[in-house]
Amino acid sequence: MDTDPALADEHAQAAVRRGGRIDVVREAAGLTAYQLGRYADALRELRTVRRLNGSSEHLPVMADCERGLGRPERAIDLARTPEADTLTRAGKVELALVVSGARLDMAQLEAATAVLDGIDQRGLDADQLRRIAEARIGIVEASGDTAAAAALRAQLGVAAPDDDEDDEIVVFDLADDADDADDADHGASHSGAQDEPADADPRTDADQPTAAPGADDAARDEETDA
Repeated sequence: MDTDPALADEHAQAAVRRGGRIDVVREAAGLTAYQLGRYADALRELRTVRRLNGSSEHLPVMADCERGLGRPERAIDLARTPEADTLTRAGKVELALVVSGARLDMAQLEAATAVLDGIDQRGLDADQLRRIAEARIGIVEASGDTAAAAALRAQLGVAAPDDDEDDEIVVFDLADDADDADDADHGASHSGAQDEPADADPRTDADQPTAAPGADDAARDEETDA
């Protein structure tokens, strides 16, 4: 799924057609749709999973789908449901990150920061800590204070995202191409055989017709008689 979500989605859709009432099948379909940014499809599939097995483990993903659909307030509402209390600690951290992002979507920078401040970071792994730090930096950047964001990056030890390298630009020199074409034509006119004159007989001397034997003697006899 992580390496080729499009291919995973094809397999998931085929599995749904064969076993649409199996929760793990619908789960795969929902998560691959989420990876591909098809948030409405992902939300529908994950709601089906919740109905099939009663689990709310994908509540953070569902909330993020609401954000992707431009409905951050619904993401916040999902975090307030009783199902949110059933999440594991890792799930609650994920949901808090989504809610903070939803607050940021609504330009509520202080509320977004408050959500992050409420996360108990004790015992979290490096990836979770990095994502919380990046969320904090994103809030500062959204405020327009790029200097403070850069300072916070340095303080938290979070590297700035690499800029995409400029696409290589290939310049075609049409003048040079024209010169090359002229050179090729010029070389062809000198490398081949010279053209024969239009009225030249292409046959060799051996091919030329010769007089019949005795023809010269007959001509001299006619001159003598005359």
